[in-house]
Amino acid sequence: MGLFDMPLQKLKEYTGTNPCPKDFDEYWDRALNEMRSVDPKIELNPSSFQVPFAECYDLYFTGVRGARIHAKYIKPKTDGKHPALIRFHGYSSNSGDWNDKLNYVAAGFTVVAMDARGQGGLSEDVGGVKGNTLNGHIIRGLDDDVDNLLFRHIFLDTAQLAGIVMNMPEVDENRVGVMGPSQGGGLALACASLEPRIRKVVSEYPFLSDYKRVWDLDLAKNAYQEITDYFRLFDPRHEMENEVFTKLGYIDVKNLAKRIKGDVLMCVGLMDQVCPPSTVFAAYNNIKSKKDIKVYPDYGHEPMRGFDDLAMQFLLEL
Repeated sequence: MGLFDMPLQKLKEYTGTNPCPKDFDEYWDRALNEMRSVDPKIELNPSSFQVPFAECYDLYFTGVRGARIHAKYIKPKTDGKHPALIRFHGYSSNSGDWNDKLNYVAAGFTVVAMDARGQGGLSEDVGGVKGNTLNGHIIRGLDDDVDNLLFRHIFLDTAQLAGIVMNMPEVDENRVGVMGPSQGGGLALACASLEPRIRKVVSEYPFLSDYKRVWDLDLAKNAYQEITDYFRLFDPRHEMENEVFTKLGYIDVKNLAKRIKGDVLMCVGLMDQVCPPSTVFAAYNNIKSKKDIKVYPDYGHEPMRGFDDLAMQFLLEL
């Protein structure tokens, strides 16, 4: 096995490079207060896709700043309250097909899959920030007030959706889990950080962690390319570098991870040059609740053999 990041023993101790703003907790408490003030105007519309053992719906709600957020909502046709699983997708993608969620529905879960606003699904990005909108969501709002960072809103969407799901009559609010890969892994961590009632978290090689470390490794490419684009176009001499990374610290899941209360299962590929292993461990090592991480020495940014089975066994504890 080659090595481009830290040795495994150092990874197990590393807690991150990107700055954490001094008012980080106040920032997110203020954000959550804004979220709670929103009338979600929930719609639950039967989908054209249906199966004999479950009911499938398109769920819509209004998130912060007025965006309508979409999620697929599938509940099993069984009596009593069910555990629920909320799923998040990779960067620029969407909530996926209905059928790929049915294994958890068959196991007795209500399953919900959110479209991140402004990406490949049906959720809106209503815009409204100063500065560039050239590409990419990490840097959206970076030239504006930090309360206008787009990923702030996306993180709040995850927590708001979790609260909506917990209030559904068929859902046991004490048995709710979240999961996702890459961006979805980052959103799963963010959701559990902002909604402390989340009991189980599955986060696969999470994106949105330790931006400065990505930069220091010269890996601000692929999903992180927009950070390079931002500096080249708007701060070519890096006169504002510390300010930029400090602002990104507000939407860094390694900084949020300390707030998680639920049990966490993660995985990491030591050859991952999209979400480098040190950035994954930075998030993992800041989690204070019960946790476990599965290490795949020869894997990159890709599905990891056997991990889906481990994740299901972990979530079935709900």
